[in-house]
Amino acid sequence: MTFPFGRLLLALATALSLATTPVAAASRIKDVASVQSGRDNQLIGYGLVVGLQGTGDSLRSSPFTEQSLRAMLQNLGISTQGNDSRSKNIAAVLVTANLPPFASPGSRIDVTVGSLGDSTSLRGGTLVMTSLSGADGQIYAVAQGSVVVTGFNAQGDAASITQGITTSGRVPNGAIIERELPSKFKDGFNLVLQLRNPDFSTAVGMAEAINRYATQQFGGRIAEARDSQSVVVDKPKMADLARLMADIENLVIETDVPARVVVNERTGTIVIGQDVRISEVAVSYGTLTVQVTETPTVVQPEPFSRGETAVEPNTTIEAQADGGTVAILNGPNLRSLVAGLNSIGVKPDGIISILQGIKSAGALQAELVLQ
Repeated sequence: MTFPFGRLLLALATALSLATTPVAAASRIKDVASVQSGRDNQLIGYGLVVGLQGTGDSLRSSPFTEQSLRAMLQNLGISTQGNDSRSKNIAAVLVTANLPPFASPGSRIDVTVGSLGDSTSLRGGTLVMTSLSGADGQIYAVAQGSVVVTGFNAQGDAASITQGITTSGRVPNGAIIERELPSKFKDGFNLVLQLRNPDFSTAVGMAEAINRYATQQFGGRIAEARDSQSVVVDKPKMADLARLMADIENLVIETDVPARVVVNERTGTIVIGQDVRISEVAVSYGTLTVQVTETPTVVQPEPFSRGETAVEPNTTIEAQADGGTVAILNGPNLRSLVAGLNSIGVKPDGIISILQGIKSAGALQAELVLQ
């Protein structure tokens, strides 16, 4: 059973829109903002994956892999001078990870590995001890463990098949944190909350909600909206910063976002925000279909004649124009907008073209995001 796209849009509009004024969504502060000091930090390292079944780097094509192999063996006390290695079970990889905020030494994090050379697969390999450094050049973690690859490939003499990516993988809990970040959460004198979707209305509303809470608890205002993304909260003298953050992040506020229409032309997906408005505009949509049919006919010569068999071309061309309906769109809310688009009876790709045309005409009062 199929569900028409127009009915799907209309059902979505009915669920998301109101016939009168729209109501802002209520959310907790922890769901719409994050602490500036609680950001992730990216780590990077260079390492070797061993134990591959003949799918590693060819050492002649990837000289850095051979250099790394020699350096690793020398550190283990094995001399490799004067010997040419032709091993195909080793690959050079780039190791990346995200160091979570407030991570302490001894805790583990996941790492991602990706091949640097001409290795065809990392399946079954083991990452050798690799140091992970931050942007400041300091080592914050050390990674080692078995590489998990989700893709696979198989090949024969005349055919091959590949599914997913076999030259990258993950090492779950493969890195041990050796150094903590220099900053301490409780050493700060204030909190900076950053909105995930910057908006002045949301930032001001968040500051007001925090100030209402602070007036009851501490007898004064402590929050101020710095811009559309940041809200600064000053720490009261007798307050504990961790407990203060725990109380603030559970406050419920009303969020607001700019009107936006998101269009994905590859998949035909259209997402229309609730506050999208369209000025009164007339829209016509029609398609022209041209069908060319070739039906060649074989012509035989007369019996006992010197003629030759020939092919006589026969071409049929048909042109058909569909649609052409003119509709007046005026969208005071999401439901009426979608109902107006459905009244024309077009498919998703047609609606995408119509929205782009309405935006070019200046009648779409929203941001059009093309993906």
